[in-house]
Amino acid sequence: MDEKIKSKTKTAASKKAAASKTSAKKASKPQVAQMDGIIAEGAEVLLPTGYTPSDDEEFMNPLQAEYFRQKLLKWQQELLSEANSTLSDLSEENLKKPDVTDRAQAESDAALRLRTRDRERKLLSKIESALQRLDLGTYGYCEETGEPIGIKRLEARPVASLSVEAQERHERMERTQRDD
Repeated sequence: MDEKIKSKTKTAASKKAAASKTSAKKASKPQVAQMDGIIAEGAEVLLPTGYTPSDDEEFMNPLQAEYFRQKLLKWQQELLSEANSTLSDLSEENLKKPDVTDRAQAESDAALRLRTRDRERKLLSKIESALQRLDLGTYGYCEETGEPIGIKRLEARPVASLSVEAQERHERMERTQRDD
């Protein structure tokens, strides 16, 4: 009889621990909702269909932040899907072709795909960094100056962390150091 009680107590305790872990995960990601101009912490932002940020709005309001979060997550998912597809294709592809020219072409294509995936791997880390900046509330602001980066730049390059001016300064410095 004592064993049944202990078993039930352990099961209840483990369920409670799992529930608290789940709620801790949910609580760790700040979410904001905007309804009739009122912003409520802890709720999700629902983007209107066809929403695109504009310069007429307050910069990085909850709708814009959610728009860019979804854009980054979608881009991340596409890159991961392409990487998995390439991995699958390369593992299935038979590079042992009888014709030397065919084999060389297949190897060249595989090398190109791997270089592309390596560039995308670096891009994935930039996307992850941008998502972290969104969580911290610093997304959309230049890391050097603290000024807003601008909606048009973020639309063109959602992982941008520098304003156009700061990026140009950075590139000029790289060119002058490279020329030495």
